[in-house]
Amino acid sequence: MTGDAIVPRLVVLVSGNGSNLQAILDACTCGQLAARVVGVFSNRGRAYGLKRAELAGVPGRVCQMKKGRPRREYDRMLAEQVSHFRPDWVVLAGWMRILTSAFLDRFLDRVVNLHPALPGQFPGVNAIERALDAYRKGEIGYTGVMVHLVPDEGVDSGPVLFSERVPIMPNDDLKTLEARVHAVEHRLLVATIKDLCGRDVTSERADLEGE
Repeated sequence: MTGDAIVPRLVVLVSGNGSNLQAILDACTCGQLAARVVGVFSNRGRAYGLKRAELAGVPGRVCQMKKGRPRREYDRMLAEQVSHFRPDWVVLAGWMRILTSAFLDRFLDRVVNLHPALPGQFPGVNAIERALDAYRKGEIGYTGVMVHLVPDEGVDSGPVLFSERVPIMPNDDLKTLEARVHAVEHRLLVATIKDLCGRDVTSERADLEGE
C-alpha cells in the first residue's frame, strides 16, 4: 500500500457546541475533504460536540480536568488517549484549554488551532466580543479568523497557516458578528486541513505501518 492510498486521520478536540467539528465532518462526508475524523475528545461532558461525533458514528471521549490535578499530568493522560487513534493531525476546534508540552511534544508540528481573530489580535477568550467593542471605540475596522500551528504554550501565537479578514458592519451586534465569523471559521478550517492533508505525513505513517 502506498501513502497516497491512506486517508489522513484527524482527532478533533472540542469544549462546546462543536460547529467547526461539524464543518469538518460534513466536508469529509461529501468528499470535499479527503480525510477521516477518527476520534473526538472534550474536556466537558455536556459538550454538544460529543453528540455531533455520536451522530456521525465517530468515537467520542470525555477527559475532564479534575480539580487540583497538575496540568502536565492531565496533558500526558490526554496525549496517551489521543495517540491510540494514531492521528496525522490534531485539530483544536473550540478547545478551551492551553496545552502544555506534555501533550504538544507527542504531536510535534501536528497540532492545529482555530482562533476567531487575526494574528496578534485578541488572543484568548471572548475574541469576537472584544473585537466588536474595539470597533465601536474606533480602534479597528474589521476582525478576522486565523488557523495556526501550536508548537508551545503561547496563547494563539503559533505559526499562522491561513487567515482571513471579516468585516464588521455599523449595525452589527454580537450575534450577527458571531454568525459572520463562524461562517468564515467553518470554511477556513476545512480549507486549511485540506492543505495540510496534501502534505507527506500519510506517507510517513505508511512507512511506519509497513515495517
